[in-house]
Amino acid sequence: MNRLKITLLSFVLGVSVSYANDPTDEGMWLPSLIGKNEAQMKKQGFKLTTKDIYDINNASLKDAIVRMGGGFCTGEIVSDKGLLFTNHHCGYDAIATLSTPADNILDNGFWAKSNAEERPVEGLFIDILVRMEDVTDKILPELKGLSEKDRTAKVNQLGNELSKKATDGTTFNASVREFAKGNAYYLFVFEKFSDIRLVGTPPQSIGKYGGDTDNWEWPRHTGDFSVFRIYANKDNKGADYSQENVPYKPKKFLPVSLKGIKPGDFTMVFGFPGRTNRYETSMGIKLAIEKVNPGIVKNRDIRLKAWKEEMDKDVATKLALSSEYANIANYWKYFIGQTQQLQRLKVYDQKVAMETKFNAWAKGKPEYEGIFEEWQKAYAAYEPYATHSTYLNQGIIGANIVNLVLPLVMAEEQLKDPVRAKAMAERMKGSADEFFKSFNLPSDQKIVAQTLLAFYNDIPKEQHPAIIQEILTKFSAGTPEESFKKFAQEMYLTSVVTNKDRFAKFVENPSAEVLANDWALKYFSDFRKNYLTKYAKYNADFQETDKKLSRIYIKGLTEMDPSLVQYPDANSTLRVSYGNVQDYDPRDGVHYNYKTNITGVIEKYKPNDYEFDLPKNFLELYKNKDFGQYADAQGEVPVGFITNNDITGGNSGSPVLNAKGELIGLAFDGNWEAMSGDIVFDKKYKRCINVDIRYVLWCIEKLGGSDLVKELKIVK
Repeated sequence: MNRLKITLLSFVLGVSVSYANDPTDEGMWLPSLIGKNEAQMKKQGFKLTTKDIYDINNASLKDAIVRMGGGFCTGEIVSDKGLLFTNHHCGYDAIATLSTPADNILDNGFWAKSNAEERPVEGLFIDILVRMEDVTDKILPELKGLSEKDRTAKVNQLGNELSKKATDGTTFNASVREFAKGNAYYLFVFEKFSDIRLVGTPPQSIGKYGGDTDNWEWPRHTGDFSVFRIYANKDNKGADYSQENVPYKPKKFLPVSLKGIKPGDFTMVFGFPGRTNRYETSMGIKLAIEKVNPGIVKNRDIRLKAWKEEMDKDVATKLALSSEYANIANYWKYFIGQTQQLQRLKVYDQKVAMETKFNAWAKGKPEYEGIFEEWQKAYAAYEPYATHSTYLNQGIIGANIVNLVLPLVMAEEQLKDPVRAKAMAERMKGSADEFFKSFNLPSDQKIVAQTLLAFYNDIPKEQHPAIIQEILTKFSAGTPEESFKKFAQEMYLTSVVTNKDRFAKFVENPSAEVLANDWALKYFSDFRKNYLTKYAKYNADFQETDKKLSRIYIKGLTEMDPSLVQYPDANSTLRVSYGNVQDYDPRDGVHYNYKTNITGVIEKYKPNDYEFDLPKNFLELYKNKDFGQYADAQGEVPVGFITNNDITGGNSGSPVLNAKGELIGLAFDGNWEAMSGDIVFDKKYKRCINVDIRYVLWCIEKLGGSDLVKELKIVK
């Protein structure tokens, strides 16, 4: 076996010796290869076999795990009728979209009393993994000697060929995914289901209890769950929505345990974690801390404040903006926390120490010696322009009107041809109708003025597009801030894309001349052209070099010490992480218990508060101690618990399973003290925050008045 093959096997399979001697519960493991971890899992309490986790010939746990909407969340099948649990924040967009001021299920909650009352969710789909296959040997040899750009094209070509071969004659879809920056490749085959219906949701006062204040924090008291159902055609295959479709009959569904948990109990999280970057360099850490993260936070903060001001004015605006607000707010706070924890845990110093060790080992090895000198040059060339793209993507094009503007900007040449212009305008009619249903002009106008000011103040003047000076000249009002406000007011007052009637009139007679004099088109077009013609190349060159050197570095680390690269970074593919129920000490003299309960919910209650209000019947049920079969030995309904499982974004909604593979909770968050977790796993602080399944079922049966629990397989 050649050295490269050994390296790849070490990377993909991992090296378990050091891990077994010092379990940290770090790792998001490929389920098809989890067999190598079985001995360690057994030591920690696992009662099944790894064949129960992943088996392509027999029903296994993998068949009960679904990828939501292409990878933004995970869900799990919990009945033989295709019932699906996921987080409330994963279903938030669907719930908000199905809400109206007259039927506000986002605020009031909703429980279907029959299949006929379940509400179709347009555009939502799920995927269930059929199988995964190592195709490294079919791709890597074909990439020898290729440039980074040609390498990417070749991988795409080979990936398409392998995917087609794997799915010919089936209804499945497939894709090839890259691991370790291109040191390995896997084929994933999925079955897709496009008829997904909302079955139930608690009111957001439960599902989002604690709001932004408690987000990424422990102790937590959030009932973060929602319930959907998968529908299939008469042959039990995935199909688009039809009244003829019937509930899906899964190969496997998860039993639900009411037995409870205690510290040290084995736990397993099974889902689709999004992205980690555990092999980031010290230079990348420094850039994130000093420039990129602060830029993201600042520009998102502008959007959040503008939206919140308008959302507080009426219910219709709140419903229209709530989903986007929740999405932006989640990672606004994440980047604040990540920066703080990277600094507190001295992650930069950790990376420098590892790189020093690597450079010493790499001396005399031509493949690896000198890669950090090349990396430093790449960062030096890129760093002056790094925040430009951040302020552009997170700020300038953060205005919602961009959804209509950019298609027009990108089709500038088409608009000069009357026939092509008319065809394009017709295509935009539908998207424009949908856009104006939720468009809020006052907040969007504020966002344009304030993100423009942020760009003006924080991005070097020599990088500014010409439109900025034109605005300051034509809309002069004493200060740049006042000038930008004046400009934004004029733009939203006159542009064809900021008013439904004006846009409809334009669509009837599309004209390049009209758009050439439209402030919205001129504004965004000039920012776009400025970036693409002058600065995009710096980003592209850096990304190409960074990817190449990352691939070499990871390969070198594996050769230097295989225990340093035991599992692949998360990349939205199905993973298993295992650990135990575990409390922690966040600071000296402070201890956090592993669980929270319903009394803690009441203790945080603030009547009429946006984040800590509660439904009236919740208070009545609590007063009467009407907890049913969901109370623990202390007479409380458990609400949340924490484990040391390794998770990240995309794991939201993932099942938390006990040693027997029974559902005990839904993963929904990470903790503040380990917000650097995507870059470095800290075994002392890293915790996975979960909603206890007993609270979920109490909310369904007692709070929601639904008999849906009868559909589940309950283990007591």
